[in-house]
Amino acid sequence: MIRILLAEDQVMVRQGLKMMIESDEEMKVTGEASNGKEAIDLCEKQAFDIIILDIRMPIMDGIEAAKVIQSRWSSAKILILTTFDDSEYVMEALKIGVSGYILKNADTDSLIRSIRSALNGGLTVEEQVAAKVMPLLLNQKEIKTADPSLTPRERAILTCIGEGLSNYETAYRLGLSVGTVKNNTSQILHKLELRDRTQLAIYAIRHNLV
Repeated sequence: MIRILLAEDQVMVRQGLKMMIESDEEMKVTGEASNGKEAIDLCEKQAFDIIILDIRMPIMDGIEAAKVIQSRWSSAKILILTTFDDSEYVMEALKIGVSGYILKNADTDSLIRSIRSALNGGLTVEEQVAAKVMPLLLNQKEIKTADPSLTPRERAILTCIGEGLSNYETAYRLGLSVGTVKNNTSQILHKLELRDRTQLAIYAIRHNLV
């Protein structure tokens, strides 16, 4: 069972999302919150596999809640949900290290795919959002090349991460085991002194690996 925390201040929207999520028999919304503070309180009481946070909520919004959750539970998989496909929000969410940024008007299949992608280590950014944020990332590319200490395999894995592929998809593309991909990803994080896959994805784009 995939345990999901859903934080959304509009009750009807939250219930609709819950129905969409639970249409997959392997997924269960085991926690509901109407603001970021409630979401953090729930995280202190029980474990979740995926945390879905609306970006705009009273008392504490999704961005602030994501920052707190990441600082306390660094392995947490967080998806940011919003109707606002604003590139500024996207950039801030990606810098925090969330596993995806999805729009509220996404269909059930897209929502389920985003959850599974996050669980598998992938990075999901809806097409409409990516169209706005990718130019910003490309404009911020570093002049210098990627760290020369990276091996060809590590560079290849970093490229896959930059494209948003999960560990399983990366393993399939490169003909490696998932365990090898995970081990190499840990080594890359250590070499580059980065925190998570989101930062690796941004690094790959900025250093012309994607």
